[in-house]
Amino acid sequence: QVHVVESGGGLVQAGDSLRLSCTASGGSFSSLAMGWFRQAPGKEREFVAATTWSGVDTYYSDSVRGRFILYRADAKNTVYLQMNRLKPEDTAVYYCAADHSRVGTSVLEYDYWGQGTQVTVSS
Repeated sequence: QVHVVESGGGLVQAGDSLRLSCTASGGSFSSLAMGWFRQAPGKEREFVAATTWSGVDTYYSDSVRGRFILYRADAKNTVYLQMNRLKPEDTAVYYCAADHSRVGTSVLEYDYWGQGTQVTVSS
């Protein structure tokens, strides 16, 4: 069983940066595909970014590409989501997910989820 924990959320202003962290324990971290999703009030959970177990390939949604950077630090069992030039529409609960299979962009493709961390961007 893999245990996933996010941290780093908070309240920022538009244009600011924020870095989220996600730690996965209980499994071989270096074999896990890792993803970030977000859910705004009244909306479905949507894909944000994901990386393969090796970190060689990383994928982003169109809405965050060029502003967000996802990278992993296997020595710390952690992935980071660096969020730059934040916009009010980035406001959501951000969830980290992990899976032993290949990387995916659908919530259905991840077996392990964290509890989420709130990110609020004021205008």
